[in-house]
Amino acid sequence: MAYEYVPLKDKFESEVVPTMSEEFGYKNMLEVPRVSKIVVNMGIGEGSRNADLLDLHGKELMTIVGQKPVVTKAKKSIANFKLRDGMPVGLKVTLRGPRMYNFLYKLINVVLPKLRDFRGVDPDSFDGRGNYAMGLPEQLVFPEIVPDQIKRVQGMDIIVVTTARTDEEARRLLALLGLPFKRVMV
Repeated sequence: MAYEYVPLKDKFESEVVPTMSEEFGYKNMLEVPRVSKIVVNMGIGEGSRNADLLDLHGKELMTIVGQKPVVTKAKKSIANFKLRDGMPVGLKVTLRGPRMYNFLYKLINVVLPKLRDFRGVDPDSFDGRGNYAMGLPEQLVFPEIVPDQIKRVQGMDIIVVTTARTDEEARRLLALLGLPFKRVMV
């Protein structure tokens, strides 16, 4: 049997919509929850003191997601962290449309299987409104990153924002798209 590549958007329209309509009783195709955006955030604490780090990780993040990141700044001053209001503290990218689907496909099929001791993502990391958050310990798991050129290992947060009203709907949507959740032992 030959492997056939099906883009994630096509899979959503051909498999996920009919399955979820049947399971949750949606009468209209537009009622079915969908992924609206993915936010990739890289918190760089030392970025406020070292502008080169922001440039370095900004280029890495742009290579990973294919879109230029925005510098996030501190909202208030915290003396213990030597942080002042307005200092750069991280990078963030909001993905929508084809880039979002391409990134989600790469995350599910390439990146997560490369993680060490990976047994699935946590099924309880939903926020109560159908959005899913996860963290990656390092940027080296992405195929675009060359390990020899990395000067500093940096983790990132990935938030998948859906139009689902409940966590149950969002969990089923992401599971049908292929996100591997851990098996919960009862």
